[in-house]
Amino acid sequence: MPSFDTVLDPNLVEVKNAVDQTGKEIGTRFDFKGSSARIELKDKEITVYADSDFQIGQVMDILLAKLTKRSVDARFIDRSAKIEKTGGDKVKQVLVVKSGIDTETAKKLQQTMKQSKLKVQAAIQGDTVRVTGTKRDDLQAAMALIRKELADQPLSFDNLRD
Repeated sequence: MPSFDTVLDPNLVEVKNAVDQTGKEIGTRFDFKGSSARIELKDKEITVYADSDFQIGQVMDILLAKLTKRSVDARFIDRSAKIEKTGGDKVKQVLVVKSGIDTETAKKLQQTMKQSKLKVQAAIQGDTVRVTGTKRDDLQAAMALIRKELADQPLSFDNLRD
């Protein structure tokens, strides 16, 4: 039975390289001279330190440019965390690199497949969603539907089998 897996999987090596390049650019730029601006990557968390909210915005712009240059979708970075004050007038922001489909998105994907009237079934398997169908054409239609309905997620399709 033909099937494919829908996954949310960033290239962590390229994310690390982008963070390293951002750190180097922060060290060489004149507008960051004498500031405490820096960026760190630990596991799947990127921490941005700066002197002000404005500087955090500048570091984010550099990071997003470096990620785009390295073909990493900027939607993998969860920027919903608030900017926190640390000691003195310093601030930091913790960004999470999304990896794996969360249960809410998986359920939404599963409901979309059920309501589509396509002859496919979606099964949640951990942090992936496997879509199976009787024909390859149905699977391709399902991929197009997933891209259209969940455009805010950088989903990719792996393990296509006939």
